[in-house]
Amino acid sequence: MLKQRIITALAMAGLFLGAVLFLPLAGLAIVFGVVVCLGAWEWSRLAGWRSLPARVVFLLLLVALLVALYEYSRLGSEPSRTQVQPLLGIACLWWSFSLLWVKSYPASAVLWHSRIMRSLMGLLILSSAWLAAVYLLTFSRGGLLLVVMVIVVAATDIGAYFAGTRFGRHKLVERVSPAKTWEGFWGGMSCALLLAVLLWWAIPAQMAHVSLAAVIAVVVATALASVVGDLTVSMVKRESGVKDSGALLPGHGGLLDRLDSLCSAAPVFALGLLLAGW
Repeated sequence: MLKQRIITALAMAGLFLGAVLFLPLAGLAIVFGVVVCLGAWEWSRLAGWRSLPARVVFLLLLVALLVALYEYSRLGSEPSRTQVQPLLGIACLWWSFSLLWVKSYPASAVLWHSRIMRSLMGLLILSSAWLAAVYLLTFSRGGLLLVVMVIVVAATDIGAYFAGTRFGRHKLVERVSPAKTWEGFWGGMSCALLLAVLLWWAIPAQMAHVSLAAVIAVVVATALASVVGDLTVSMVKRESGVKDSGALLPGHGGLLDRLDSLCSAAPVFALGLLLAGW
């Protein structure tokens, strides 16, 4: 299983890097939109929609939302920070609420168990992740920044996996994800902290106007957000009575099982860069 997971992960990494290197902004926005829509198809099932028409309606709502965000934020020309930053702030605020729901699950399910609420959660999570990813591409060295964000999430996940496997004793949120431990969490955070220092040291030309403290703050906040995203989707899956969001990716389950951490990390990373003065 581990070998299959690695092969799938490498294939996804190759496709991602190829897209970032060779596609223009509009092309990347479309590709990311397709990926998000595939995630939305899986989320519609987690939200409780079983019939084909209902799932198609959910998908069309997301597409309409992405188009509206693209036009409102002027992502195809010169995005306005004053328009995008509040949207990223709302997304980050949502993830703060989500953390509270994860900590208090299953009691918190009374607030979001309905199909309408779970659908709204999915629309917010997927659309804000897409907005943040496309907006990052408009930054100076935007492609590099997007790759860095993915590396931060991957390093956090890998550090948590190996630290949890080796030292895991104390459960993090047992009712949501029994396999996750505090030891794994701190292992992931340690990897993120080390990565922040390495990034600041390795690419000084791009980091010259940003302090080490700011880089650490953005990277660690992104790593924390990735954990919250993972736990949130796990919480929704548990409430929906499924183990995986789908079966699209061999060894990984569904696409959402890989996108969960990235969905929460993207708006936090983008907003962090804005606040750090990138």
